Order: sequence, then structure tokens, then C-alpha cells
Amino acid sequence: MERIVEARANVVAAGAGGLPQLNGGASASTQGSDGSFARRSTGNDHSESTQLAAGLDASWLLDFFGQYRRAKESANASLDAAYDDVNVARLAYLSDLTSSYIDARYNQEALALARKSLTSRRETLKLTNDIKAAGAASNLDVVQSEGLVNQTLAELPAYETGFHVAANHIATLLGVPATTVTADLIRGSSQPMPRYNTKIGIPADLIRNRPDIRRAERLLAAATAQIGVAESQLYPSITLSGTIDASRTITNAVRGGAAAWSFGPSLNLPIFNGNALKANVDIAKSGAEQQYIAWKQTVLRAVEDVENALISLRKNYETVAALRKVVSSYEEALGLARESYKGGATSLLDVLDAERSLSSARIQLAAGIRSLAANYVALNIAVGGGSAVEVAGQ
Repeated sequence: MERIVEARANVVAAGAGGLPQLNGGASASTQGSDGSFARRSTGNDHSESTQLAAGLDASWLLDFFGQYRRAKESANASLDAAYDDVNVARLAYLSDLTSSYIDARYNQEALALARKSLTSRRETLKLTNDIKAAGAASNLDVVQSEGLVNQTLAELPAYETGFHVAANHIATLLGVPATTVTADLIRGSSQPMPRYNTKIGIPADLIRNRPDIRRAERLLAAATAQIGVAESQLYPSITLSGTIDASRTITNAVRGGAAAWSFGPSLNLPIFNGNALKANVDIAKSGAEQQYIAWKQTVLRAVEDVENALISLRKNYETVAALRKVVSSYEEALGLARESYKGGATSLLDVLDAERSLSSARIQLAAGIRSLAANYVALNIAVGGGSAVEVAGQ
């Protein structure tokens, strides 16, 4: 925002040179003498005089070749770029905030799934101990079940840490105490999912709203205008100038005043300057060419961002749909494995394998939903729709 204030002032400063200039000044001085020589020669031992002067200077550079007009044009384009800078920062802020929220909900969901797996594995351990007491299971079965329980316990701290790290970062972005955000998030909520259809059209049409592209275009306009500023210095300049001076002298003996004025045009013609002015034109043209290349790269990256986000989002939908089926299948497989183990038809290893597969599938589904939400946010950011970044969950 302060860069906007600076850019606004630059607009005023850039156009000021093409307007009439008026400067005024005034002065006053008093002088005197005192001594025996003055008394003997004039009969007066003191003399004093006061000098008052004032003047006005006016000048106006006739901007025939657009030096100040193009300078103001460049400054206005830079001001537009400063406004777009704010929107670039806003998009980055929204992206960071929303991604942190997605991460917090993922870790929260993964933690809940890990605890659910822990409950299931403890039930398996209890079942194994009961079967062992009946003489149908070995110590190896019990140790394997205990190992799976302890493995799950070891996974919980990582998810808890991930949740608190994401919550703390959200608090930092919002500028509030971390405990406030954590207290709100810890109540729990489902993972965010996209709400809207992803059929959004042609990527090249979507990026027109991206602030970084608008910023690059305005910087290109500013650099192009600087070419006109440099070229105008190759040509003569005409300045209309005038002065008005007035003075008044007051002494012991006399008083008097005088006034003078002048007005006329002046011509400044660049003749020999070691090709410095032409070099300035080349510098300005090169700067504009560099800005054009930067603008072109920004556009190409924007198209790439949109296309990548679209592809990732569509494939994420397919992945999530497939993982839901995987979880459903492994839930059924675990139930069948337990029933068979109780009846003695299968070994404990089948039950443990089914539990591992189900736990892994659930975490993969949660991770897939996180990627889906993250890519939905990335798509909205890629098309410059910061205000349209909406996800379900809170």
C-alpha cells in the first residue's frame, strides 16, 4: 500500500515539469556606520540605510515532443502496476492461508483414522490373547499383534505435530494468538472438498484476470513510455521565461525604489553530447524489450499453471473415487478375515495384513482428498480468482 502512495506521488512529480513554474523571493538588509570621523566631516555621527528587494521568476517549458507527457504516462502505468502488486500479494496470502487450513484438516483426519486403526488393532490383540488362552494361538501371534499396535502408536505424534504446525501458521497469517485458532480447529470438521464444477473453459481466456499478468503489462507500458521520454531529449526545447524584480532603498537622507522586468523565449538545441542522448534511447528500448519478454514469460507460466491445475484436479477426482472403493473393499476383507480367524480357517497373518491394507488405504484416501482440495485452490489462484477460493469444511 505504501508503494501505491509512492507511485501516486511519482505521477504528480512526472507531470510537474510540463506545467508553468513560478518562484518568488524577497530579501531585506540594514546597514549603518558610527564614528568620530563621520561626525567631523558631516556633523552627524550616525548613518543608516535599509535595502528591500522582491522578485518573481516564471518559466514554462513548451512540451512539443512529449517529454513530460510520456513521463506522466509512464508514471501512471507504474501506479497501475503498484495496484496490481497488492492483488498479487492478496492471492499469495489467500493461497497460503487456504493451503494451511487444508493441511490442518488433513492431519486432523489422518489422526482420527490412526486412532480408529489403533482401536481395531487393539481388538485384534485382545482376540489373539483370547484364542491363545484357548490354546489355538501362539506367542508369535500375540507379539505380531502387539507390534502392529505399537506401530500405530508411533504414527500418532507426527499427525498431531502436523496439525499444530498448520494451526500455528494460520494464526500467524491472521495475526491472532495460536491458542485461539487451535481451539476453533480442534473441534473437528470434515476435510474440505471442492464445491463447484471444474469445467471452466479455455485457459487462455481465464488468465486475463490474473494480477501478475496485468502488472507485467503495465510495467511494459511504463517502459515503452520511457522510450518517448528519451527520444524527446533528442529534439530542441523551447522555454518561455520572465522575471519581475523590485527594490526599495531607505536612508537617513533619501528614499527611492526601482523595478525591472523581462520576458522572452529561450531555445535549447542539443548539438554534440557524445551520443549520450542516443544511447539513452537505446537503453530505454532495451528496457522495454526486457519488459516484453518478462510479460510473455508471465503469460506462458500462467497458461501452464491453469493447464496443470486442470489436469491434476481431474485426475484427483478419479483417484479419490478409486480410493473410496479400495477402502470399502479392505473394510469388507478385514471383517471376513476376522470371522475366518475366529473359526480357525485362516491364520492371524491374514487379519494383520487386512488391517495394514485398510489403514494404509484410509490414509491414502485422506491424502487424495487433501490433494484434490489443494489443486482446486491452485486452479482458482491460477485464474486470478482469489475471491472465489471457496472450499467446504468451515
